[in-house]
Amino acid sequence: MSGPLVAAVELGGTKIFVLRARGQEIFERVMIPTTTPQETLGMARELLARWQSQEPLSALGIASFGPLRLDRNAADFGIMLPTPKPGWTGADIFGVLAGALPCPAAIDTDVNAAALAEARWGAGAEGERLSDCLCYLTIGTGLGGGFALNGQPLHGAMHPELGHIHVRRAAGDAFPGACPFHGDCIEGLVSGPALARRFGLPGDRIAADDPRWDFVAHDIAQLVCTILLTTAARQVLIGGGVGMGRAGLLDRVREKVVVQLNGYLPFVRQDTIATIVRTPALGEQAGPLGAVALALDALKGENEG
Repeated sequence: MSGPLVAAVELGGTKIFVLRARGQEIFERVMIPTTTPQETLGMARELLARWQSQEPLSALGIASFGPLRLDRNAADFGIMLPTPKPGWTGADIFGVLAGALPCPAAIDTDVNAAALAEARWGAGAEGERLSDCLCYLTIGTGLGGGFALNGQPLHGAMHPELGHIHVRRAAGDAFPGACPFHGDCIEGLVSGPALARRFGLPGDRIAADDPRWDFVAHDIAQLVCTILLTTAARQVLIGGGVGMGRAGLLDRVREKVVVQLNGYLPFVRQDTIATIVRTPALGEQAGPLGAVALALDALKGENEG
């Protein structure tokens, strides 16, 4: 293994991974259940401090579920904004974790970080050159989306919140949606909890030939079309338990994207759609490697500054 020694944290709604890596190669990972901010972040901070005492860390990258304040000039930078996750609104994620180490640190959303890793080391790096615009979607407990644009994660006033976009519903679909904020936004239509409510069964027990999957494929295809039309993304990667757990669903989504666009985007065709709408090349490692990518960027920024 070669490269700088960095630490990375991937903070999810049910578990948190604390990682050590040399360059982009992860060699140690510790899982901590996500309970309260005090307990979860406290355990992660103690581990980071212990690693720092063993061998100094060069940088820290934090990839977290959101919504987050990512404007470094804001008073609440690195703090969790109002979230459905009980007890986590107002949690000072960056302050607690970065405060444990005397090294540069960066924070971003988990999906932005995953998009960054895929752009550099995964699907976006499989061709002749790195992808200049790549979208990473995760469909599971919720629906999140992030972008790597010209090698950097995308954020401005906030960060992308693709899960709460409203899409044009399929004819005959009367499901009211399950989002507590917006009802039938895309997260309220196709996330794991939404599917359980729509079908009356947990996702892993829903028959593959249930005709209601056609509504789900339609809705996801609508989101993908919106992304392609508004961002000119070269690829839309669909991960998460719903995204990666049903190959047949992804095939349906691809078919519907081509039909819904109706030839308007000349690069989206039957013979290209499988490379445009696909699963992440890094699989479940996109998230952890995204946190590592943030750490390496924080170190690069420190050195260049």
